[in-house]
Amino acid sequence: MFTMFVLSVCSSVSAFAANQPEYKPVTDWEFKWEQKAGGSSADTGSQAPQTGWSRLASLDDQTGLKHNDGVAWYRTVLPELYSGTSALLLEKVHGRHIAIFVDQRKVYEQTRSYMYDKNEILLPLRQEDAGKTLFIQLQADREKVSMEGRALAGDYQSLLKVYVMSDLDDLILGSSMILLGLVMAIAALFMRRNQLAAWLALTIIVLSIGTLILTYSPLPYILFNGFGKWFVMIFDLALLTVLPALSFYFEKTVGAGYKQWIRHFRRLQTVYSLFCLIFMTLNMLLHDRLYSLYYFFSVKVLGILIILQIILIVASAIAYAIKGSRDALIFTLGFAIFGLTVLVEIVCFMISGGNYELYWWKWGVLGFAIALIAVLGQKFAENHRQILIYSKELEMFNMELQRAEKMEIISELAASVAHEVRNPLQVTRGFLQLLLEKSERKDREYLMLALEELDRASSIITDFLTFAKPELDHVQLLELTEEFRHIEGILIPLANFQGGKMISRIPKNLYIEGNSSKFKQAFINIIKNSIEALDEGGRVQIWAYRLNDEIIVHVQDNGEGMEPAEVARLGEPYFSNKTKGTGLGLMVTFRIIEVMKGKMEFLSEKGVGTEVIIRFPAP
Repeated sequence: MFTMFVLSVCSSVSAFAANQPEYKPVTDWEFKWEQKAGGSSADTGSQAPQTGWSRLASLDDQTGLKHNDGVAWYRTVLPELYSGTSALLLEKVHGRHIAIFVDQRKVYEQTRSYMYDKNEILLPLRQEDAGKTLFIQLQADREKVSMEGRALAGDYQSLLKVYVMSDLDDLILGSSMILLGLVMAIAALFMRRNQLAAWLALTIIVLSIGTLILTYSPLPYILFNGFGKWFVMIFDLALLTVLPALSFYFEKTVGAGYKQWIRHFRRLQTVYSLFCLIFMTLNMLLHDRLYSLYYFFSVKVLGILIILQIILIVASAIAYAIKGSRDALIFTLGFAIFGLTVLVEIVCFMISGGNYELYWWKWGVLGFAIALIAVLGQKFAENHRQILIYSKELEMFNMELQRAEKMEIISELAASVAHEVRNPLQVTRGFLQLLLEKSERKDREYLMLALEELDRASSIITDFLTFAKPELDHVQLLELTEEFRHIEGILIPLANFQGGKMISRIPKNLYIEGNSSKFKQAFINIIKNSIEALDEGGRVQIWAYRLNDEIIVHVQDNGEGMEPAEVARLGEPYFSNKTKGTGLGLMVTFRIIEVMKGKMEFLSEKGVGTEVIIRFPAP
């Protein structure tokens, strides 16, 4: 085991040694300013100055130098180079015109006609260049000229990896966000109109952020130097687009802010962005003759507006979050990551006079973009939840409408037919009673059966009449204890006959308004159904209480219970679980409770029992 451990450690050390970079830093640099001859651009083919050089402790000690009337020169002695292909990597070189010499031999030259001065240079070298003096000439008409970061000399392949990897994160991050924005743009074709505005704003934000990350990186300018002017224009266009889009997105997803400040600021940003775009177009047409003014408006003034926007959105998001907005809370957390990084870097950029290089903002932007997507996702989830609620409510309203239509049809049918049918039934019953008195013993059984069926038909007609005209003729204040005392006297013998018990706990001084006979009829139907559902040894419990402005009565049994589908159909005509039931009794009960301004709710579980909850308004 120990031998394996030693071997693994040795192999790890060997791998670590093998992966050590084959390059080393160049730290011995000297610097000098040289004035332009006759106020024109310096002659890049001229000899490097021989005197007046100042030694630098490191390249970072003189970052951000500006000298609009001169040319910056750097020199160093090239160290010993590798026997194979060698190179020198300069990580950050700022200048519109760059020329590099080895002694008096020019080995590199680049001139840019657009306003982007950040360069990263990988300079191939020959082995015989070791010990020679390297001169670097930097010039810019308006921007800073300087060298920053590291200067590395070593194996060409090793430095090539560093050269490519240094800006690879910008390429991946920017391209990924642009791809995500394009996918979101396609998805916008299938969005609902009420969600489209926020989705398009988020799409523009994601596309603009990806474009900013990509065009701020030096990699596109190195790979496609001829398109650098267009990259600069696209960067400005993306920046001027993302700012009003961000305010619009906040307005649509969170709110317009205190006294509509977000909305007013968004309109100001839109106007100012259009102004800067027009100014940018004029400056391009005039070949950068208006560069100083354009730089003032598109960098300095715009930087102040960005700071104001961050402060305003953060303050508004915090205010909404305090009020309980979940979207505002997510937005605040995401914007805190983004806003703090951007705010600090913008302040550093303005304090340094434009010499600070923005770096951390792109990672803050990534966190913020994730938060924006989360906010919109939360919105979609909330809309989906509302749709489910509305669909359930619509289904419930549809069921209620169908029930109301059925009740109306039955009510009209009952009112028109019941009286006409009842009269001949009574006449028929009377004649059958006369025949029963004069009939012989063997015919009595048939006559008794006919009378029972006539009575049953009369009972059904009575239920129809009750349903058709449930108006409460004599409304009075009912004391529940007294009403249930009469109901118990009727139903306790039936419960005992079924082998069950009926337990009532009704406190005194509970009052409702209604008709006594109708109230008793309704609760007799309810309790009778509970008793008939009992098995041997079952029980029915009744209790009541007052809660706020309602009198609530519970009727609970531990009988056979019902399935949810059966509970949903309770109150429908001719629906009954009993073999000889018509369903009209419970239908009449629903009608009576409804007329008394009450509500009924059934809770039932198969094999466990059923509970009926009846709510009446307290007088």
